[in-house]
Amino acid sequence: MFKQHTLNESFSLSGKGLHTGLKLTASFNPAPENHGYKIQRVDLPGEPIIDAVAENVVDTQRGTVLAQGEARCSTVEHAMAALYAHGVDNVLIRVDGPELPILDGSAELYVKEILRVGLKEQDAPKDYFIITKKMEFRDEKTGACITLLPDEEFSITSMISFQGKVLSSQFATLDNMEDFDAEVSAARTFVFVREIEPLLMAGLIKGGDLDNAIVIYENQTSQENLDKLCQLTGAEHHNANELGYLQHKPLVWENEPARHKLLDIIGDMALIGRPIKGRIIATRPGHTINNKFARIMRKEIRKHEVQAPHIDMNKEPVWDVNKIRELLPHRYPMQLIDRVMELKPKSIVAIKNITSNEPFFQGHFPAEPVMPGVLQIEALAQAGGLLVLGGMEQPEQWSTYLLHIDNVKFRRKVVPGDTLVFRVDIIAPLQHNIGTMQGYAFVGENCVMEATFTAQVIKNR
Repeated sequence: MFKQHTLNESFSLSGKGLHTGLKLTASFNPAPENHGYKIQRVDLPGEPIIDAVAENVVDTQRGTVLAQGEARCSTVEHAMAALYAHGVDNVLIRVDGPELPILDGSAELYVKEILRVGLKEQDAPKDYFIITKKMEFRDEKTGACITLLPDEEFSITSMISFQGKVLSSQFATLDNMEDFDAEVSAARTFVFVREIEPLLMAGLIKGGDLDNAIVIYENQTSQENLDKLCQLTGAEHHNANELGYLQHKPLVWENEPARHKLLDIIGDMALIGRPIKGRIIATRPGHTINNKFARIMRKEIRKHEVQAPHIDMNKEPVWDVNKIRELLPHRYPMQLIDRVMELKPKSIVAIKNITSNEPFFQGHFPAEPVMPGVLQIEALAQAGGLLVLGGMEQPEQWSTYLLHIDNVKFRRKVVPGDTLVFRVDIIAPLQHNIGTMQGYAFVGENCVMEATFTAQVIKNR
């Protein structure tokens, strides 16, 4: 079982804000399990906290801006990308102004500090959202598109396209998050010369310069106008007839802009609130479509708040029906578990195939066969009994008995032809041979029933 992580200790970074030009300090602090990412404005009365989730994004003009109540925080995507790529689930960011410092325009300094302080494993499980089907979102106006496909890990491909001679088309791929530090973290944000003046007029990029951004000069302008823009950005004099890049530091990679788009996507996807296992293919991405897609993902996660186990039906079961009979006293017609597909110290995944020959269908109901809810609970409890007995010595000498059932919900009918997949997790360890478990039953991707139950293990006479 993968566990949640937080920072091993706090760290701080200081620098100017890209848009405000203010000198800012952001401290990144350990946080408890299931806390997620939160940003605290320590400069405001009451030190309000902003939940870093997609619904709280209020602006995507030049970066991702989060707001909750009167509190706002801009330019969060680079820090979010570094945290997400390193598997940090819970952190409290305390900042003394309206944005995080831009630093060098990349995530590299955040990464160095995360590596320096290290991570701390927590007890709660890391709750991945596993992509099981293709999802796609298109923006017909801009031609932008984000496609999400099933994959065993989280990976991204970014394809960018601009109408220009200096930067036209580029792509970049990150197949493994372990390569984020070496292949993506140092990619800097970029801006076109033609965008600078409108951004300044809008009151943005007051802290922008060639130390924290790549400036692309691709559409020829007058020497006078270019000199003015060079002065504003701190660039040296540049011949207006020569198109190209304006920067203090050479490009790290030829496709650095496309790699920076990977960084932005990771930062914006971090606001989904759960780590993903799937492949993103992004065409002409930007913060606006990234956020729209992240919101769709959050709705999809809420729809499947409890996700069905991902199992390979072609694999040999951990326990077949004969092994199950050695552990459980139940026999026909009350043995309701056919196979155990996954067994861990605190969780089990088991299967019951529902056929039209089940004896209970004779009376429940002859014209419309439906599996009784009480038998669904019984099957779930049998899976829980296997989980508990599987961790005991001489399990055949013990039996489990239900003591208490809580929070039972039936979400849809179970009928002949269904394959019931049960997932049971121990949520309170055995004390005095009594333990509490949370169980779910699925048909396909849909949760059909859930319950919390307490059972006692008693030695057979």
